Amino acid sequence: MKGPHRLLVTGGAGFIGSNFIRQQLLEAQPVERIVCLDKLTYAGNPANLVDLKGNPAFVFVEGDIGDSELVTSLLAQHQITGVVHFAAESHVDRSIDSPEIFIQTNVLGTLRLLDATRRYWSGLAAAHKATFRFVHVSTDEVFGTLGEKDAAFTEQTSYAPNSPYAASKAGSDHLVRSYFHTYGFPVVTSNCTNNYGPYQFPEKLIPLMILNGLEQKPLPVYGDGGQIRDWLYVADHGRALRLVLEEGRPGEVYVIGGLNEIRNIDLVRQLCTSLDELQPRSEGRHYEELIQFVADRPGHDRRYAVNCQKIKQELGWQPQENFASGLRATIAWYLANRDWCAEIAAKKYQRDRLGLAASSRP
Repeated sequence: MKGPHRLLVTGGAGFIGSNFIRQQLLEAQPVERIVCLDKLTYAGNPANLVDLKGNPAFVFVEGDIGDSELVTSLLAQHQITGVVHFAAESHVDRSIDSPEIFIQTNVLGTLRLLDATRRYWSGLAAAHKATFRFVHVSTDEVFGTLGEKDAAFTEQTSYAPNSPYAASKAGSDHLVRSYFHTYGFPVVTSNCTNNYGPYQFPEKLIPLMILNGLEQKPLPVYGDGGQIRDWLYVADHGRALRLVLEEGRPGEVYVIGGLNEIRNIDLVRQLCTSLDELQPRSEGRHYEELIQFVADRPGHDRRYAVNCQKIKQELGWQPQENFASGLRATIAWYLANRDWCAEIAAKKYQRDRLGLAASSRP
């Protein structure tokens, strides 16, 4: 993708999307314009983008990716040169309780977004058609689960989703692939591992543990805590997606991981140690004393891990943060942004019941 970037970013008020937008507008080589389309459901938060207010390169639109007329008008009005599609229902526990909305948003919503964008793309001049990209941001959960000694997922791994959320993302991945093979539409798919960092919704594992600890509440861990996840710092994910947008080959898939496999219980203990240092409890007590094991989640995958060799070799990407540095930066951000957390808590999200082993994913 060459020339000026005028991007439509869906789900940009969420955790990963807002971090991506901020990177593209505030860091080196900023894009020309970003139009953020977000429905502002439970995980979309305008406060995630408040520092961009007044930036002439940023446009926020509250709306649904399933609104084809709205999407069509935004594409044409802003002369969009690429789409980065984050918008999704993404919480596994919510998908277990209410799977239908996941199909509506992740499958049908993606279909309508794809079709509106394909029609817009088909009317572009040949030179602009050649450089246009539709980046579909997905998850490694579509591949199912791994044993502790199994080889990591790759772009060739067969799909085997084990939750309604993962099944809905798998469905959207297949739709995206079909639009390349059927219509020649220049899509690129990424499948990422667990993201963490600033602005993460507080029902997710890492912010849940930070905020519960600061409030002296229990730190609930599913099952035996032996589930293994690979953790990707959100800024590293953003850098990978910029490369996928600019240099990714149409029709290809790139898995993106942080190269930080760790058991959930070890993550929580490491987080507790950092909190002991950064925000000590009274009377010399340790945060680890707050850990409580609870009943495991239905269909809980044991391990996720990805082999990132393709994106490293083809696009020259590798993560810049290790887990220790990224976790410390994340804790420091939450300590410095308690007002942001309090504003979300005032909306009565389900922090006490959900998110015990969940992460942020598209």
